[in-house]
Amino acid sequence: MQARRLDRFTVEESSLPLYPPFRSTLPRHGRRVGLLSTYPPELCGLATFAAALEAGLRRGGHRVDMVRITDGRDGSMASSATAGELVNGDPSSLRQVALLLSQSEVAIIQHEYGIFGGRDGDEVVELLRLIDVPTIVTLHTVPLHPTAHQQSLLVEIVGLAHRVVVMTAAAGERLVSRYPIDPRKVTTIPHGAATPAPGSVASDEGAHGERPQLLTWGLLGPGKGIEHAIDALALLADIRPRIRYTVAGVTHPKVFANDGDRYRSSLVGRSRDCGLGRTVTFDDSYRDLPQLTRFVASAAAVVLPYDSRDQVTSGVLVDAIAAGRPVVATAFPHAVELLRTGAGIVVPHADPVAMAAAIRLVVTDCDAAEAMAAEARRIAPSLSWAAVAGQYALVADELVQAVEALAM
Repeated sequence: MQARRLDRFTVEESSLPLYPPFRSTLPRHGRRVGLLSTYPPELCGLATFAAALEAGLRRGGHRVDMVRITDGRDGSMASSATAGELVNGDPSSLRQVALLLSQSEVAIIQHEYGIFGGRDGDEVVELLRLIDVPTIVTLHTVPLHPTAHQQSLLVEIVGLAHRVVVMTAAAGERLVSRYPIDPRKVTTIPHGAATPAPGSVASDEGAHGERPQLLTWGLLGPGKGIEHAIDALALLADIRPRIRYTVAGVTHPKVFANDGDRYRSSLVGRSRDCGLGRTVTFDDSYRDLPQLTRFVASAAAVVLPYDSRDQVTSGVLVDAIAAGRPVVATAFPHAVELLRTGAGIVVPHADPVAMAAAIRLVVTDCDAAEAMAAEARRIAPSLSWAAVAGQYALVADELVQAVEALAM
């Protein structure tokens, strides 16, 4: 193992700049990468992210040992698609996974407070201490107002990792300015997205046809703000042909475990009370990634009415841009950052009047909508999973080369 050599590897010896620009250079050769995350069939954004990153790395010629995080309550075992399984709360499992990840040249660990065992998921700290190869930790959340324990935990994670990845400049700036960490460890790689096949992106005719289609999708629960989008549509009853609005997705499993379908049912009732029974559709159909990509690409616009003022990463937002669709979103940090060049419209939170005005522009002004779609298509290539996986591979390659240089 290389633990002592890694102890001497410091960030000062790294040439990676803070928030580097997008680069297309590929590593010299394929690497063996350990990847730790929640994983399908679990329904969560991190699981989807990990599966897509894994596929992107494999297509780039890298060997990936996928290790799934589980709480052990579902009784499932590691499948043939995974190399192992981390069972939260099990010290022997933690040690076994550390050994497994240490067989790779570099380990990429997805971090969210809720996916690891212990208080605020602090079991990840012991795991990082046990891994004997360079580690890259992807931070899916950088809290604006953390508890004292959350802050100290994140600082410790950054201190133990050899590189931390944030997905937006807003997340990086927040991490550097509000947490006492070394900024030289931080790099920005965007959240990846599946790009639609050529010809599948909606044209002006499709987006402004008989009934313009708006779309919101993802796991449902309080905080999604869909009630504000419904209220906004109630202000657009004069538009002909009438707008269609599809809310696609099921209730988040953790929300369902506590409250059932209460939130989703409230949205159905709200739509009915607003006279939008034929305008708003709730679609819980399962779609695989290609089907979802085509579904998103067929919409006139994507609506993200989230209540959160703290969200620095949104996979749904990235998917919408990658599909070349105009976006109407509330002013959460990732939306403000990604839409600043004109791929969509940012509106105040919980403001149905402002949201209605933005939607009206998108569905009635073809020139404005096409300008937004064109800007989304311009941005999209840098968000493809191939590009994102390539960026992770570059960071991995530089870390491994630094270790190899120390061994000489």
